[in-house]
Parts: sequence; structure tokens; C-alpha cells
Amino acid sequence: MRISDYIRLLLLAAIWGASFLFMRIAAPEFGAINTAFLRVFFGFVGLAVILFAIKSSFNFDGKFKSSLILGVINSGLPFFMYCLAARWLPAGYSAILNATTPLMGALIGFAFFGEKLSKRKWGGVILGLVGIMVITTVGESHSTNETIAGVVACLVATGCYGVAGFLTRRWISNKGGLDPKTVAFGSQIGATLFLLPFFIWSTTTGPTINWMQGEVWASVLAVGIICTAFAYIVYFRLIADIGPLRSLTVTFLIPPFAVLWSYLALDETINQGFIVGALIVCVSVWLVVSPEKVRAIIKSEAVK
Repeated sequence: MRISDYIRLLLLAAIWGASFLFMRIAAPEFGAINTAFLRVFFGFVGLAVILFAIKSSFNFDGKFKSSLILGVINSGLPFFMYCLAARWLPAGYSAILNATTPLMGALIGFAFFGEKLSKRKWGGVILGLVGIMVITTVGESHSTNETIAGVVACLVATGCYGVAGFLTRRWISNKGGLDPKTVAFGSQIGATLFLLPFFIWSTTTGPTINWMQGEVWASVLAVGIICTAFAYIVYFRLIADIGPLRSLTVTFLIPPFAVLWSYLALDETINQGFIVGALIVCVSVWLVVSPEKVRAIIKSEAVK
């Protein structure tokens, strides 16, 4: 991996770390379905504006259907699951569970996509989860049933991310590739179309919602335009450059940023666990994304 790849991983983690805070603010007020739909809708709008502004091509090169399906798997379902979980779980809890994405990706890749993982990479995944547990303080939930439902929702989301990463490589990267901006745009179209019927049903049959809340709208716009439109351009570019499994390791870095943004925005205290856990996470990310290259270099030097 190049230095620029590591920088993009950090940038993506910082942006997605903030998304948990935004969803935690919006979902209880607007509802899970409505928040998820508004996120992908504004993600779609944001990407459309970006693409028009830079005069990007809208040529999907025969991959439009694949992009739509990826949108459902990689955006529509996961966003709804996380918005659902945000009604029951603290943001930190969701961030911990979100970090199981590389593990889910590894398991799915091993079981269905012929991926081979070294013991060192498995060790890195486990170490990353340990670091995240050290970092995040889990708040008390209101009931056991809600906790279980929230955990299941988050795990469904991470499973979707794991599948989508490999399908992106199979349907997009391995078939001539496609501009990451175009893939991201198509995926948000797919996610928006998927969630639109549920949004209509929710607003017409669900409980009355107070839509005149400036702070909530600010969170929705931020999570849609910044955490979705901009972030997914970076994410799909990473998948094309470094592969799905390495791209999924970004989730190891999200909880430290989520805690940091909560500290800055809500004046929450950062304890020693944050520093220790952050160091553990950094080591785990290095183990997962670079061990094979390092071992190959060491072996080459030994032969010389």
C-alpha cells in the first residue's frame, strides 16, 4: 500500500466515525426508515452535483444494473440497519459492532470467494476487535430485547458490507473497472429506489414527525452529503486500488474517530483506554493490511 492509501483510509475513518453521531441524533427524531432514506437520497443528490460540477461521464459501460444492486447491499440495507440500531444502542456500541466488518469480510471471502487468510491476518482482526473494546465505553441500554435487536441489526449491516466488497471486485473491478464516482452514483440510485417505497409507507402511515428541527436536518445533510456522497467516492476508489479486504479494515479506525468527535462535540471525556486502544488498533490495521509484503521483503533479503 502507498502512503496515499493510508491517508485515504484515515480520511474515510474520520468521516464515517462522524456518521454514527449524526445517525444517533437523527434516527430517534425522524425514524430509522426516514433517516436511512434521507441519507441515501442526499447522497445521491450530492454525488449528482459533484459529477455535474466536474463534468464527469455518466457512462456505466454495461454495469448500471450491477451498480444498482451494489447500492442495495452496500448502502440501502446497511444504512437502514444502523439507523434502526441507533434507536436502541449508544453510538459507541454501534461503532464496535461496525468494526466486525473486516472479520465478516474475511469469513465471507473465505467461505464464498476463495480468499485465503494467513494466521497473522486473523490475529490482526482479533487484535483490532480487542483494541476497539478497550476504546469504547458502552452505555446502558433500556432493555435486553432492544440490545439484542440492535446487535443483530449491526451484524446484518457488516455482513452486507462484507458481501458488497467482494461483489464490487467481481462485478466491477474484474470486468474492466469503472470510475469510482460512477459506481458510487449508481449505488446511491439503487439504494434510494430500494428505500423509497418504505419511506412513503413510513411517512403516510407512521407516527407524526416534527420535521422542523434544524439540528436534526443538519445531521441528515451531513451524513448524506459528506458521510455518503463524498465518502463513497473515496471508498470505491480504495477497493479498486487495494482490494476489498484491505478497504474493509477502515472500520478498525472508525471507533477512535467516533470517540474523538463525541469528545469535541459533546465534551465527553477521553480516558486512558482511548490512547491504549488506539495504539492497539493501529497495530492491528498494520497486521491486516501489510504482513504479506513485509514477510516477502524479509524473505527476499534473507535469500540475498
